Amino acid sequence: MATNITWHPNLSHSERSDLLKQKGLTIWLTGLSASGKSTIACALEQFLLNKQINSYRLDGDNVRFGLNKDLGFSEADRNENIRRISEVSKLFNDSCCIAITSFISPYKQDRQLARELHEKDNLPFIEVYIDVPIEVAEKRDPKGLYKKAREGIIKEFTGISAPYEAPENAEIHIVNDDITVEQAAQQIIDYLVEKKFI
Repeated sequence: MATNITWHPNLSHSERSDLLKQKGLTIWLTGLSASGKSTIACALEQFLLNKQINSYRLDGDNVRFGLNKDLGFSEADRNENIRRISEVSKLFNDSCCIAITSFISPYKQDRQLARELHEKDNLPFIEVYIDVPIEVAEKRDPKGLYKKAREGIIKEFTGISAPYEAPENAEIHIVNDDITVEQAAQQIIDYLVEKKFI
């Protein structure tokens, strides 16, 4: 635990929200590699920005080029990867931006910690389970990762040699094996409208 530091309060979240005329939110997409998380997240971000709703996408691969470039894929590193993203998405949320995260985030405990981190400060957190059968994800395999995992080249690969713990109570459950990107994104948009987030 860091010492000799002091939290410096500024505007409250509600004050920021009143000034910006927008609510903050974290939309947490989880699912297997090649389930469609990033593609759906991109479509959602474009929709929101076209509606002049400030949003920002945090992508699993992209953050490993910078913020998390020091992390590998061991369980401990995956846990730390998600912890950091939880903190960053919370900051975006607190700034009244809609944070859209697309990470495999395979462990229930890590996703629960992300939720609790937000909820302890009354910041909304929506879990979106992008659900495809492993066979479908493996058939898509745009990066060739499943093939490498099956050949033993990639160790600890989620769904093959490492577990994926599917959400049981996600706010949004998208079965993404036979719908368009637009239809998948629309399910999220409909939920946001219904709950008056947008």
